[in-house]
Amino acid sequence: MGVAAIIFGVLSLIGMVVAFTPCLGSLNWLNIPFSVIGLILSIVAMQKPETKSQGTGGLIMCVIAIIIGMIRLVAGGGVL
Repeated sequence: MGVAAIIFGVLSLIGMVVAFTPCLGSLNWLNIPFSVIGLILSIVAMQKPETKSQGTGGLIMCVIAIIIGMIRLVAGGGVL
């Protein structure tokens, strides 16, 4: 679960960066649910002592992607 949390976190950050380019802001509509799945995987990974650090890393990356993606959707009206 820890490796999956890290992978989802990295991919959600990459999706967030791509969604920052002009005219691709609507990609956040796909990136936010993807980040929520990564957030759930991270929380599950944090329950096991051996994958706690990987879960924490995935959690931080997914939360950053969710927050910035939601700010971007609000600022762009959900389209830009």
